[in-house]
Amino acid sequence: MRAGLEALDALPPEQKPDLVLVHDGARPYVSAALVSAVVAALTEHPGAIPAVPVADTLKREKDGVIDGTVPRDHLFRAQTPQGFRFGLFLDLHRAAASLDATDDAALLEAAGMSVALVHGDEDNIKLTYEADLVRLERLIGPTLLPRVGLGYDVHAFEEGRPLIMCGITIPHTHGLAGHSDADVGIHALCDAIYGALAEGDIGRHFPPSQNEWKDADSARFLIHAGQRIRERGGMLVNADLTLICERPKIGPHAQAMRERLAALLEVDVDRISVKATTSERLGFTGREEGIACAATVSVLVP
Repeated sequence: MRAGLEALDALPPEQKPDLVLVHDGARPYVSAALVSAVVAALTEHPGAIPAVPVADTLKREKDGVIDGTVPRDHLFRAQTPQGFRFGLFLDLHRAAASLDATDDAALLEAAGMSVALVHGDEDNIKLTYEADLVRLERLIGPTLLPRVGLGYDVHAFEEGRPLIMCGITIPHTHGLAGHSDADVGIHALCDAIYGALAEGDIGRHFPPSQNEWKDADSARFLIHAGQRIRERGGMLVNADLTLICERPKIGPHAQAMRERLAALLEVDVDRISVKATTSERLGFTGREEGIACAATVSVLVP
């Protein structure tokens, strides 16, 4: 610690700190709020430390048996980061002939200076024993890794069917042909989700050869895809859909589509993007023979 303070003192005057915090590298789960509380206490005191009141009954031991009960009133367990006014802290370290202390606050105590106690945090674990690692792992939870999935679907126009895209019905002269309700947006989105999870495509989960899915509401498919993310312990980061068609115009319906997809996936609407483009009158979409959709999703899974 002395060497670190001397290094700070060697900086140009304008770069020297007013305050310094000392933190245990063995406490990897410290919160920003705890750091802020220590800094705030230094406006009135030359030193401040976070501490947790002792809740357990304390026993003194001798030769393997209880030698007495220690009153726990006014006893606290000290944590870090411990904060100090830099100049004073450096002077105390330089003046100390020898250091027989388990924390830096002891230097101020020995000099008769006030050291404030701020509320510590039980989650601010100090990794000392092997069992501490298990507790820390419970706090942090599993490591989530990003996965990206791509989906693409096409449906031809067909007379006599409603046009359903991204879960809503849109007025148009034609609907889309398909075994289910032919919702091209939801189908592409489902494929993207299943792809990100490496769980095949929509046909694997809802085979068109089964009459159960004849004219089915594709919302059921998307609900299932969202459930698969949660069952895997993951979360949907975002989804981006591009509908490719000349007509109908998607812009007036895009917000309703976003809201419907977000509701089916049980996520905030700001995680869902729906937009459209044309193919400049080229290809089957340009000839208004059908509609295509491309979807990209990002998920986090353990």
